[in-house]
Amino acid sequence: MQESRLFKIVYHLLDKGQATAPELAEKFEVSVRTIYRDIDALSAAGIPIYSETGRNGGIRLMNDFVLDKTVLSKQEKQEILSALQSMNVAQNINNSQTLQKLSAIFNLGSENWLEVDFSRWGGKEFDNEKFELLKSAVIRCKSVRILYANSYGITSERTVHPCKLVYKSKSWYLKAFCTEKQDWRIFKLNRILDLEVLNENFPHKDFPNQLDSSGEECNLITLRFPKEMAYRVYDEFDETQIQHQENGDLIASANMPEDSWLIGYLLSFGAQVDIISPAYLKDVLAEQARLIYEKNKT
Repeated sequence: MQESRLFKIVYHLLDKGQATAPELAEKFEVSVRTIYRDIDALSAAGIPIYSETGRNGGIRLMNDFVLDKTVLSKQEKQEILSALQSMNVAQNINNSQTLQKLSAIFNLGSENWLEVDFSRWGGKEFDNEKFELLKSAVIRCKSVRILYANSYGITSERTVHPCKLVYKSKSWYLKAFCTEKQDWRIFKLNRILDLEVLNENFPHKDFPNQLDSSGEECNLITLRFPKEMAYRVYDEFDETQIQHQENGDLIASANMPEDSWLIGYLLSFGAQVDIISPAYLKDVLAEQARLIYEKNKT
């Protein structure tokens, strides 16, 4: 707690220029004596902080002081600013003026050269609101009631204890404890159709390390692609999952859930995919393609 207050005192002085001990004591809800102890601690740590008496006196930092001058290099400072600047998930960084504060502390401007936005096209407002609500629930350990659509399109209402937000393979997920299933689950954010943060706290628990999937059963799927599909294969699979054939074909193997998502995923490759194993998926895919043809033929 003291370390956090010391940092806040330094930032306050960087932002305001100076302050009196009573002002700082009121702001940080401590005694004036504690503020003077904090000033002594900062001075002992090498922060050039000093106080002046008199009518216009107060506590100040030396001119041109930069908080991390001896801690972070200019490149490291710029990397921190760029990383924060690039995260436009919930538009929370710029609104909270975090970038401006860090720029002032670092005495370094940040160039707006990169933008990363994880929200869907046309769904920015709802995606951002959803992300913010879940982030708040994770931090505050608040239960959340969600309306969730599973991979088969079946919707159900659940109450969950959110643990962590995770970005993996082009999608956001919520790791949480499901009170209905009395077990840990991973929910895809795009499938959370509605949510409500409840006024109900729960004790924080870490998500079990051994649970690295969404709880759906996964099997090894092996696929063959012609060299013309290399651009997608490299997008979808890790290099360690790909075998290169002499004729240029690519064979990819990965553990995937055998559900409607998998069939849709395979259909997205059109005629440019050949299922090697499991063999029965060939019939499933062919039947789905036939149904699509029958439904859409003129």
